[in-house]
Amino acid sequence: MNTARVMAKGQIVIPAKLRRKYDIKKGTPVHFLEEDGRIILQPITREYIRSFQGIFKIQPGEKLATQELLEDRAEDLRLEEAKFARLRAR
Repeated sequence: MNTARVMAKGQIVIPAKLRRKYDIKKGTPVHFLEEDGRIILQPITREYIRSFQGIFKIQPGEKLATQELLEDRAEDLRLEEAKFARLRAR
């Protein structure tokens, strides 16, 4: 287990072995998450960002959210026009 002490200003030193393993260099942004009473430090490295590639890909048969919204809007407009047409016919 790697251990560090908190300094007077709340700073900690990440052990060199972990910095090398996770490619943490001077200036690397880190994100802190709280989970089940723990604090998790997540370095925001190129590899971490690359891990998100493709997670929002459209699957076969799926539509883009914007396409669904446009279709919904067109259907709403069609229903409104039909309603007004019925009112005018009276």
